[in-house]
Amino acid sequence: MAFYDIFNGDADGICALQQLRLAQPRDSRLITGVKRDVGLLARVQAGPDDELTVLDISLDENRAALEMVLATGAHCAYFDHHFPGPIPNHPNLVAHIRYAPDVCTSLLVDQYLAGRFRAWAVVAAFGDNLPGPARAAALHLDLDGTHVERLRVLGECINYNAYGDQLEDLRFHPAALYRRLSPFADPLEFADKDPAFEILRHGYERDMQTALAVAPLLDTPTHRVVVLPDADWSRRVHGVLANRLASANPSAAHAVLVGHGNAYRVSVRAPISRPSGADELCRAFPTGGGRPGAAGINRLPGERLQEFVSAFQDAFGPQR
Repeated sequence: MAFYDIFNGDADGICALQQLRLAQPRDSRLITGVKRDVGLLARVQAGPDDELTVLDISLDENRAALEMVLATGAHCAYFDHHFPGPIPNHPNLVAHIRYAPDVCTSLLVDQYLAGRFRAWAVVAAFGDNLPGPARAAALHLDLDGTHVERLRVLGECINYNAYGDQLEDLRFHPAALYRRLSPFADPLEFADKDPAFEILRHGYERDMQTALAVAPLLDTPTHRVVVLPDADWSRRVHGVLANRLASANPSAAHAVLVGHGNAYRVSVRAPISRPSGADELCRAFPTGGGRPGAAGINRLPGERLQEFVSAFQDAFGPQR
């Protein structure tokens, strides 16, 4: 029997796994990657009675691999908040899936564990640009405003680390970052004791300053589009830049694109005040997907840029 933990390399995936393994320690094989690397389940060669835990990657995008895993006789626990499509009815699958704009995978794990390691769920919710649910969860913890703010920064920094076209773009491999935080039941202790936090925080601040200096392609009271150049700093920061802009203007929709040869990688944020439609917009383009409040397109051909901008404006128009 083998154990596998398959998780998104962003704050939500890492913090979901952190909660589970603090509660249920297990010597497992870690399967992860950059944030957009969501076809992770296909990397597992499972056998009968192997146990897989899948965290924060869309079931719909891993459906064929999941069906193959279940057909071998392996068991799978699946925690996620992305669009799932039809969930297989199989005795070896336990699905904890909720597709809604106000939840992330770590909050689902927090519910499953009855709040045992809730501070890590707060970190994840902040990193996943869910400040309202993050602060609501933090109300159940004995923390002052300074500590909650530190959890926010930690979540944003862990999330920042996941963005890039390839692992070489990242400050830390997501599996290595998980291993560094895994000994800490308290995320504040991790932030105080492990230098990884300061490395991420300083890198995040430098990359963000560079990105904020880029003039937007479109800037109206309701829509903002920013196109970043093809560079390692822009690949690292584009997702957290989209989150930052969305938080600063919660009534507007935001899109951040990064040049990649003759194409773009796209991050979309629906208005926080009405967090829906981002996934529908992105799924209208090949390689697009996500969730109602935040979604993306892995490869938007350069010749379709204006088509995307027009669709973006229509998707979040006043009548939506």
